[in-house]
Amino acid sequence: MGTMGLPGAHRGRPRSEGADRAILEAAAALLAERGLARMSIEEVAARAGVAKTTVYRRWTSKGAVALDAFVTRYLALQPLPDTGNLRGDLLKALRNWRRAVSDPLIARSLTGLIAEVQGDPVLALAWKVRVVQPIRDQWRRMFERALDRGEIDPGTDVEVAMDLVFGPGYHRLVHRHLPVTDGFTRSVVDAVLVGIGTRP
Repeated sequence: MGTMGLPGAHRGRPRSEGADRAILEAAAALLAERGLARMSIEEVAARAGVAKTTVYRRWTSKGAVALDAFVTRYLALQPLPDTGNLRGDLLKALRNWRRAVSDPLIARSLTGLIAEVQGDPVLALAWKVRVVQPIRDQWRRMFERALDRGEIDPGTDVEVAMDLVFGPGYHRLVHRHLPVTDGFTRSVVDAVLVGIGTRP
């Protein structure tokens, strides 16, 4: 999120690409080392070799710079699958997500940002616009293709179906009570498909 506090866009004075890159790399490194709760703008600035005011001119908070350091890589690791059937698409999508969060930097950044947005309404809006909505839009397309192919009933509540697929993985990621294995992803997908009544 940029200097004007608007989700999805940087505005204001001309930007220095070199400074931006250094700041984002520093933020990513600090996220990997200690997580969002224990990093600070001062540390980001020091590691990037810029003044603290340079960071604040571009980002309104440590959560905002952390979001920018995180979001591009996270979304790039989750392209839209198109296997020709809903089960294949959901398995591919969940496996892409599982690979993404198997990276300690991604996992720590993700859980740290999820915690941070609970107490920061501005960051929460940016998180919704830049992370949650793009991924859900992709997943919605998978279900819409399944509807077009006649794989699922037209009355299927796609929003609930997406929650049923997403929820278990995030539950295990946040609570860490059990591993997110490939067998787990298969079980989740098959349970959801039985629940919504897929057809051959």
